[in-house]
Amino acid sequence: MTKKNKKSPDKLSMNETMPHQINAPSFEGTGIIMQPPFVNEHGVVIGDSQYASPNSPLENWTENTDPSIMTGDEWVHPTNDIGWNTAENRELLESKKKPQAYPFMHPDKDVSKGTD
Repeated sequence: MTKKNKKSPDKLSMNETMPHQINAPSFEGTGIIMQPPFVNEHGVVIGDSQYASPNSPLENWTENTDPSIMTGDEWVHPTNDIGWNTAENRELLESKKKPQAYPFMHPDKDVSKGTD
């Protein structure tokens, strides 16, 4: 990305999540590291959450544009993609997180005794 057409901050994530996306999952504790935006071979910034780029075929669409030009991994960001907001991918992330043992660290002890 060049300074001239850079519209987003260097870091889009906060605490391993995307706070600007209401349903964005947290990658914290999953072993998946948030990735910065990148520029694909067509000069389009992928993963900046702007969803519009002057070089994008979507912004320059004509009846002669072949839709297959926008297929492939070069159009998908590994961590800033709307696909992470699906229930299936949220489950995938949750399954990668280690269980939180605190405060119930002794499964053989009834920690709820006397609280009712």
